[in-house]
Amino acid sequence: MADPQAHLARLDELMAQLGRALADQDWDAMARLNEQVKPAVAPLMACLEAGEIEAEPVRLRLEELQQFIDAADQSARAARQEAEDGLKGVNRNRSAARAYQKVSSNPSK
Repeated sequence: MADPQAHLARLDELMAQLGRALADQDWDAMARLNEQVKPAVAPLMACLEAGEIEAEPVRLRLEELQQFIDAADQSARAARQEAEDGLKGVNRNRSAARAYQKVSSNPSK
């Protein structure tokens, strides 16, 4: 089995990349990086079960990962709400433009 410290370092690097992607709100990168989380955590769990690593460093990283997931979820919800609000504004503007076009194209009698 590979060095448990190498697995910890890999998870640390992955969480740093996830943090940068979240800060940039790069949802495509977040999705790609998210796919790497389970493969990065699985070897750590195997090392933990085999007694090759202390539980505390793994627990700390899993807690950090959970905090990151919570922050990413909150950020994604805010971005989705912002996009919805923007679309509603576009639809209101489009409706107002149509109403103005109707009124301005019908000359008064």
